[in-house]
Amino acid sequence: MNTPSKILTVIVLAAAVAAAVALKKSKAPVEANLSTATAVSGGAAPAAEAHLPKLLDLGADKCIPCKAMAPILEALKKDYAGKFQVEFIDVWKNEGAGKQYGIEMIPTQIFFDARGKELFRHTGFYGREDILGKWKELGVDLSGKQPAGIVRETPIAADPRPRESVCFMCDEDIVPKTKAIVKGQAEQRVLCSPHCYFIYFSSIVGADPKSEEAKVSVTDWVSGKLVAATTASYLYGMDAKGRPTIKAFAEKEAATKEQQSSPGNLLAWDMLRSKELATRCAFCDRAVYPEDACGVKFGTTHGHGCCTHCTMGVAARLKQDIEVEAKDGLTGEPIRVKTLNGMIASLEPATATAWFGQKKSPEGKWVSAGCFKQGFFVNEANLQKWLDARPAMTGRQITIAQALADKMKLTPEQIAKACKLGECK
Repeated sequence: MNTPSKILTVIVLAAAVAAAVALKKSKAPVEANLSTATAVSGGAAPAAEAHLPKLLDLGADKCIPCKAMAPILEALKKDYAGKFQVEFIDVWKNEGAGKQYGIEMIPTQIFFDARGKELFRHTGFYGREDILGKWKELGVDLSGKQPAGIVRETPIAADPRPRESVCFMCDEDIVPKTKAIVKGQAEQRVLCSPHCYFIYFSSIVGADPKSEEAKVSVTDWVSGKLVAATTASYLYGMDAKGRPTIKAFAEKEAATKEQQSSPGNLLAWDMLRSKELATRCAFCDRAVYPEDACGVKFGTTHGHGCCTHCTMGVAARLKQDIEVEAKDGLTGEPIRVKTLNGMIASLEPATATAWFGQKKSPEGKWVSAGCFKQGFFVNEANLQKWLDARPAMTGRQITIAQALADKMKLTPEQIAKACKLGECK
């Protein structure tokens, strides 16, 4: 080979090696220092934060999941100042950043340690709780920055009510004229109304209607005496809030007489059961009145969640994004939640929080206190007022994002047993 050819060959090989190295660098984890990362976005890192870990989000201000990330990033930047840095780069406006960090899809989040070494990257929408969980997994100390929230592990005051005067299902006071009783082999269950019986019935795995109904007695509205539920007549009316009312009568003639002063429809047991079981929780399948429930939309379908926490579980059960409209447990103010990929995409108002009612199991472990002791609130002040009226309540305040995350961790087997008597873990 003559000298010019040798020179040309060397030049071609050098160019090929350079191109390969450049491509490799564009795909490799970023190990530039934090000041370099900041320079890409056109700013300089404050000297006081130079030693902090950093979350870098690369997206675009017109990308839908990126827009869902924006309020999360802003909140993290405010809540965890001094613990880690948060930065956003619009790669549609700054193409060089996309190439530098090897971005193939947006949004992409990159976690750097305090020296600027990439520790982890995630593609797609990333919720607040997942980001914080990843930082903890990576060994970043976030202590002292998260609000402690309200924790009540022991009651402020014991519940003075006799057990037989408290509904087994909803924990409300027993109203003598609407009381229902389910006889068991070892003990009887006292319920405040036939409606709570149907919630109870829908909470039993594989319940056989005939065998279960044979155990139920309801209170005759006239005499106050117990009668077999299947033989009674029922006046099915409506209160001022649009919520059904049920009055049981041993004699149909008495029900007809009551109908003259208290409008409603006369129903036999089978028809009452059909109406009471018509609306179910989209997560745990319990009977529910729409007036008591949260609204939940999945795809083009609208459904209900029997409590705020079960409503978040719809996303886990159906493996779909959902839109939720709940009510503040104290004031009834609306709280709206949207999910994206199993994480919170938007929350209105942003101050909304959750109460996770808990109790200790016989083994001494904290477990859910049941659907009737959960709630969402527009702010912590409303939650505190709600708790002040319930001194026997125990549990803890959690974020709505955590309420969703807890449900998303459930296995299909756990979801199938959710809220089932004797089965829910």
